[in-house]
Amino acid sequence: TGKSNNFSARRPVEKHSPRPEPKFSWFVPIDGDGARAGTKRAERPPTFDYLRKVVETAEERGFYSLLIPTRFANGLFSEDAPLAETWTTATALAAVTKKIRFLIAVRPGFVSLGLFAQMAAALHQISNGRIDVNIVPGGIQHDFERVGEVSSHETRYERAEEFIDACRKLWQHSGPVTYKGEFYRLEDAYCAPEPGKNSPLFYLGGVSPRAMAMSGRQADVHLSWIEPVEDTKGRLDGLRKQYEESKRTPVFGLRTHLVVRDTEEEAWAAANELIDHADPDVKAQRRSAIEGTQMVGARAQAQEAPDHRLGRHLWNGLSEVRVNCGSAIVGTPEQVADELLPYWELGMDEFILSGFPHVEECHRVADQVLPLLRERIAAA
Repeated sequence: TGKSNNFSARRPVEKHSPRPEPKFSWFVPIDGDGARAGTKRAERPPTFDYLRKVVETAEERGFYSLLIPTRFANGLFSEDAPLAETWTTATALAAVTKKIRFLIAVRPGFVSLGLFAQMAAALHQISNGRIDVNIVPGGIQHDFERVGEVSSHETRYERAEEFIDACRKLWQHSGPVTYKGEFYRLEDAYCAPEPGKNSPLFYLGGVSPRAMAMSGRQADVHLSWIEPVEDTKGRLDGLRKQYEESKRTPVFGLRTHLVVRDTEEEAWAAANELIDHADPDVKAQRRSAIEGTQMVGARAQAQEAPDHRLGRHLWNGLSEVRVNCGSAIVGTPEQVADELLPYWELGMDEFILSGFPHVEECHRVADQVLPLLRERIAAA
């Protein structure tokens, strides 16, 4: 690759290690929230006061972490609708919480590498070590171009890998640090504060061969959008081979929406209600983000199926109105727990969940779904 003096964290392969306790996390709806998606404007705009309520609810209910995505335009309602900026919002929310972690989505290339390493290290220290980083190499079609980014899709993966390498070296090695790559260079650089062994973890996603190969070399956790179980099994089998080639231990996470109600009929009615009032212009905006995209995962989320049903309880109707993860498990608490269990059996140890609206559904999932799922996992 032309790199020298680089550093890549390596986890030795551990034989016969016991499964860790599963981690359950929630989501920060920076696009806005409500019981309806895809309208021109959200029922609940993404004000700091509202997002703080979501975050405090998740912390109160014992969730492990909060995924906060990254966008350059609204990805759930009209593109010009209010949007909370990722890093600023995460910083403010971390300052008003005490226990819950934040998984912050970051696109390499938009902030100076050395400056980002210092920003992340400072926020990690301020939050008492509660920050992890979700690296997004590819992003949403046409989104980079809004702000003048014109690099090729392939180049973004190479740049992201150097970004991770260089950040780890700055965080885990005492300065001065020198790094010579094709995209990033450091000359006698320092990072203060210096996280050391407690530095943020890197989460990576993607299902293309390039994305999975990079996860095998670099991801502390590989995060997958939900797909049918058999498709997920094939993805994880391929990922395990990539980790084995790098002599690293894989850790897998699952990202999905949930639509949970007391009866199956009520759950499907709630799912349909989410998109039944979507504006045609918003649907057109979402289609333009998917048609012709090189993002394999985005195409998989939007695959066509009768009534959007990919399985008995797996529904991708949200892909009509939402960028990125557009699938949900729909059903009663028992059905949803039964649907999630096979993903744990495949090796998923982290679950990043969400539901609309995010305050009420956070309570519902914590009260009705997670106790059942934990019982099933313990029995298995």
